[in-house]
Amino acid sequence: MESRLYEGTVMHARSRPAKNSFRYRVWLAYVDLGELEDLDAAVAGFGHNVRAWASFRDRDHGPRDGSPLRPWIDSLLASAGIDLGGGPVRVLTLLRGGPFGFYPVSFWYCFGADGALRAVLTEVRNTFGGHHNYLLHEEGEPMEFGEDLLADKVFHVSPFMPMDARYRFTFTMPGDRLSVAIHEAIAGEPTFVAGLNLTAQPFDSPTLSRLNQAYLSMPLRAWLLIHFQALRLIAKRVGFYKDPGLPDEETTRDPQRLLRSRAT
Repeated sequence: MESRLYEGTVMHARSRPAKNSFRYRVWLAYVDLGELEDLDAAVAGFGHNVRAWASFRDRDHGPRDGSPLRPWIDSLLASAGIDLGGGPVRVLTLLRGGPFGFYPVSFWYCFGADGALRAVLTEVRNTFGGHHNYLLHEEGEPMEFGEDLLADKVFHVSPFMPMDARYRFTFTMPGDRLSVAIHEAIAGEPTFVAGLNLTAQPFDSPTLSRLNQAYLSMPLRAWLLIHFQALRLIAKRVGFYKDPGLPDEETTRDPQRLLRSRAT
């Protein structure tokens, strides 16, 4: 199987209007959508669309209506002119911990039948219950891991960050190690960086049991830590920015817009 578990660290660091940084231990799952039923059958403690201590539920992602995710992502990619030709789609995400689910960001790695990366869907949720997707691609052409992918910020994530910003995403190939970096800048000036640095673990019953015992409910732990950091920002007198509401479209996918952003 290509699915695996990843354990490591997440870090956030902001430089203005007040400095604030943190680094925590985390674990995430990297699940191949085509392997979910096999994982459900083979890994004790894991469930797909069923109650389990660690579960992946279709209704927590994509259209969020419980429908199968592969037709949804294929349709979304097709609307941007991308055809995977049956290649795999793998999602890096937190798993639901018992009844509790919390997903600040999930990354969908979309590979062509030739094994080349064709797109990354960055699925973001905010503290107000909204969600938005950034579809990062090069008009269906193969993408190189390690390249910078830029997109204008159109979705209000943190109440402590303004909207007039641009993201720079960098992904490494998911292998024995995996990293993701997200830099945010305003008028070319860096303001914030977030990163994942993870090491692969087998997606099996002993590993999942160890992680569940060590971290208890990973999504609940993440939710508590994020709100603890919000209290730190309030104590540093960082102001709030009003939520402007959701973008007109659920997914930012215009390749020309992204390509122009990359060129600038």
